[in-house]
Amino acid sequence: MLLYIHVPFCKSRCHYCTFHSQAYNQVTFAWYLKTLLQEIKLWGKRLKKPRVATVYFGGGTPSLMAPHQLDDVMKALRKHFSLHPNMEATLEANPDSATDVSYFRALRSIGFNRLSLGIQSLDDQDLIMMGRPHSAAQAVESFGAARAAGFNNISVDFIWGLPDQRLKTWLDTLEQAVKMKPEHISAYNLTLEPYTVLFKRHDAGELALPSEQEAGRMFIYGAEYLESHGFLHYEVSNFARMGFMSAHNSGYWEGRDYLGLGPSAVSTLGKRRFTNPRYMDEYDAAVRGDFAGQDFEQLTEEHLLQEMVMLSLRTTKGLDLKDFKKRAGYDLVKRRHRLVSALHRENLVRINQGRLKLTKNGMLVSNPIVRRLIFDE
Repeated sequence: MLLYIHVPFCKSRCHYCTFHSQAYNQVTFAWYLKTLLQEIKLWGKRLKKPRVATVYFGGGTPSLMAPHQLDDVMKALRKHFSLHPNMEATLEANPDSATDVSYFRALRSIGFNRLSLGIQSLDDQDLIMMGRPHSAAQAVESFGAARAAGFNNISVDFIWGLPDQRLKTWLDTLEQAVKMKPEHISAYNLTLEPYTVLFKRHDAGELALPSEQEAGRMFIYGAEYLESHGFLHYEVSNFARMGFMSAHNSGYWEGRDYLGLGPSAVSTLGKRRFTNPRYMDEYDAAVRGDFAGQDFEQLTEEHLLQEMVMLSLRTTKGLDLKDFKKRAGYDLVKRRHRLVSALHRENLVRINQGRLKLTKNGMLVSNPIVRRLIFDE
C-alpha cells in the first residue's frame, strides 16, 4: 500500500494552483497536527497495521513543518503501520522554506530519503508572475543545501508552457536544471484553472500563452533534450536517472492501493474510493467521530478498467494488452481495431512487445486518445 500525507498549508497561494491549501498559522497547524496523528492511529487500527511501501508528504508546503513535528508524524506511522525497511519516504519542499543544511540533515535523521523541490522556474520574472514565494537563487541554494546534507535522491519540479515562454527559453531552463545534477525531473505543462490568478489575467487579455504548435515543440524537444542527457522518460511529465524513478508515483500509475491522510486527501482501497473533508472543522469532526472514510464511492470493474487504460498510457511502458484482456475478458486492440490503426498511422500510438504505447506526439494529446479508446464503440 502507498501512503500519502497531505499538509494543506502554504505561505501564500501560487497564481496557478487549485490544490486545497490555506494560509499557515500556528494555531490551525497545531489543530491539524493533532487531528492527523489521531487519524493515523484510527487507520492503523482499522486496517490492522497494514504494510506500507512508500510514504509521500505533499501539499501545500510540507517543508513548513518543523523537524520535531515531522518526527512526531513519522513516529506515529512507525507505531501504527508496518513500514517497509527500504521504504521510499518523500517530502515536498519549497525553496523559500528550506534552504538550511541543518534542516535537511534533520529530515534525513527522521527517515526521509527523497526530496521533491518545487522550483518551477529558474527565471525570477517567471517566478513573480506565477506567484512563487522564492527566487531562482534561493532554488539553487536549497538544492545545494539538500545535497550537502547527504540527500542523493532529489527531484526538481518545473512548469513549461508559461506566458511568453518559447522553445529556446524552455531548453535554457532545462540546461540549467541538468547542470544541477538532480536524480529526477518533473516537467508539467501549465494548465490555466478557473478562478486562479493566471486564468483571470489570461481571460482579461493580459497574458498570452505559447501557441499549440510552440507548446508541442517545447514538450517534444524538451523530452529529447533530457533523454540525451541521461534521463529516462518514464511518464508523460517525469524523467529519471536510472534507478531513480518515483516508486510512490509509479505505484499510482500501476493501480496500487493508496491511503491518503489529512484534509482533502483521496484514498483508493480495493474497489472503494473516498475523500477526506476539505475544511479543518469537518476533517476534525470526521476523525473524532471515527467516520473518516465512511462516505465512499464503490468502483465498478468497468471504472477500474478505464483507469487502467488511462494510467498505463501515461507511462512509457504503456498498457499490457495481455493483462488487460485477462481482466476485461476481451482484446482491446481487436475491439478498437479501426481506431488503433488510425492512431498508428498518425504516429500517435505503437504496439511493442505486447504493450500499447503512446508516442511522444501521442502524449501531447493523451486525454482525447484515452477517451476514444475507452468510450468509442
